Amino acid sequence: MITPPRGPFAVGDQVQLTDPKGRKHRLVLGPGKSFHTHRGALAHDDLIGKPEGVVVTSAGGTPYLAFRPLLADYALAMERGAAVVYPKDAAQIVGLADVFPGAHVVEAGAGSGALSCWLLRAVGETGRLISFERRPDFAEIAAANVRRYFGGPHPAWQLVVAELDPAGIKDADRVVLDMLAPWDYVAAAADMLRPGGVLCCYVATTTQLARTVTAAREQGNFAEPAAWETLQRGWHVDGLAVRPEHRMIGHTGFLVTARRLADGVVAPPRRRRPSTGAEAAAAAAAGADGATAPGAGTGRPAETAEVAGADRGE
Repeated sequence: MITPPRGPFAVGDQVQLTDPKGRKHRLVLGPGKSFHTHRGALAHDDLIGKPEGVVVTSAGGTPYLAFRPLLADYALAMERGAAVVYPKDAAQIVGLADVFPGAHVVEAGAGSGALSCWLLRAVGETGRLISFERRPDFAEIAAANVRRYFGGPHPAWQLVVAELDPAGIKDADRVVLDMLAPWDYVAAAADMLRPGGVLCCYVATTTQLARTVTAAREQGNFAEPAAWETLQRGWHVDGLAVRPEHRMIGHTGFLVTARRLADGVVAPPRRRRPSTGAEAAAAAAAGADGATAPGAGTGRPAETAEVAGADRGE
């Protein structure tokens, strides 16, 4: 049974040391070993058998605070092949894609294994995660990172070194696409998902975002997609000096989620205000015909009769 380590530090545990300037160092405890810095060496034996949250001092007199690393710390410090999914985005995927214990999840684009760790933590040993990675070198790094984090192979994880292949996968609860062109696999995701399941795509650029949302709409098996990004800004708090940090984790990627419809169901069309460009084109066309554009002289964008009525509850 895979559970996070608790209690005193033991041989083989990962430890995160934080110095007075907030710099973090990660090590794996071994008897008789030493951790060397420009501030002097620190013996692993000084940590083995001690509880988390202790302060240990190097030979040069520098104090270090010792904890086991959180998954967010581990993901940012892990060996990388592909770029890792940042913790702020992984948390959104797990939370807003509603990845639950016991879920059957398909992941395409294992990368360095950071998101795989988050998904495995969420589905637990009773769930199932199938991760596809087309590059063998990335797959090797991902496998090593996942084993290192969990202390061995995770029983719920299957890593497939290949392009995403939906053959044999049915009634998945969630499909997560972290790849260059997820729009090419929207139909495959629909085939793998059960009705009510969630498709979640992670993309980097607005062009990818537009193509992914359009593909989900046009595919026909999904309800209206939702798209967003998350920005993370820390705050400096020191007495009455309270201000935003000078640095923040800004854009890392966009997330798109969509629910799988039941077979044969067509979602009702969403009512949207026409874009400004579309209204201008319609107004120009109406003017050419000698008609008055809807909303002319009102000081606000024109509306279709359907949208205006919907806003009034008609």
